[in-house]
Amino acid sequence: MMKTKLFDYVEKDNAVYNLTGFTKLACFLLLSASVMFSYDIRFILAVGVLGFLILKLAEIKLKRIRMMLLYVGLFILLNFILTFIFSPRYGVELYGSFHPLFSITERYTLTKEQLLYQCTKSAKYACAIPIGILFFLCTNPSEFAASLNKAGLSYKAAYPLSLTLRYFPDMIRNYNDIALAQQSRGLELSSKEKLGKRIKNILNICFPLILVTLDRIEIVTNAMDLRGFGKNRKRTWYVAKPMRRSDWTAIALCALVLLVSILLSALVNGSRFWNPFT
Repeated sequence: MMKTKLFDYVEKDNAVYNLTGFTKLACFLLLSASVMFSYDIRFILAVGVLGFLILKLAEIKLKRIRMMLLYVGLFILLNFILTFIFSPRYGVELYGSFHPLFSITERYTLTKEQLLYQCTKSAKYACAIPIGILFFLCTNPSEFAASLNKAGLSYKAAYPLSLTLRYFPDMIRNYNDIALAQQSRGLELSSKEKLGKRIKNILNICFPLILVTLDRIEIVTNAMDLRGFGKNRKRTWYVAKPMRRSDWTAIALCALVLLVSILLSALVNGSRFWNPFT
């Protein structure tokens, strides 16, 4: 069963949690952009190490995100295999050289260039994990919406983003409640059942989950209408943090990481790709 604590926001008192929601969003976008822009595996791994160090600073336990890491790891492995199956020579075309390691067939010859390209691509996905986890787990949804509104975004757009972040743990709780109710009626979801049957049973849970979601949307919409949401051009926020020196420092450091990514590609590598074969 999925644990609701996976997406729950739990208030903590440390340097990461005390940053404003706007700062966390800005850092998330800057670090993600730096990783996505560069194809230098050395730089990407350095950003990944930085992300995991910040994750440790935020006091997020590994057991809390273990399931998420497992699913992402399976996705990266599947992507790695499929990339080689459908584009086994893309690395050769990209780096302009050919250094074979071993050959399965004439088409499927693993080269150093292909291996570097695929490892770099996988590292980009893997290094984006701690950055995304930090943003979702360390950000108070209400305070995040208040920060976006303060930054200039209309509160009519900021508030739905807050509702979306807050709905994840509620959706998981609803799924668990429905799954327990269905299992009490004889629906088998454990490993005792065949995989195909289990997938079908999970899909049977999704239909009532959709109905519960639509019902919740209607309740929230009616509650917002009754409170006059959207009537005025501005609104006040109960949860809001002022920008402090630590916020500007964090944004400046993340902007520096993005600048290093751009300069590394433009001045050192001559392109977005690091080519050790030339």
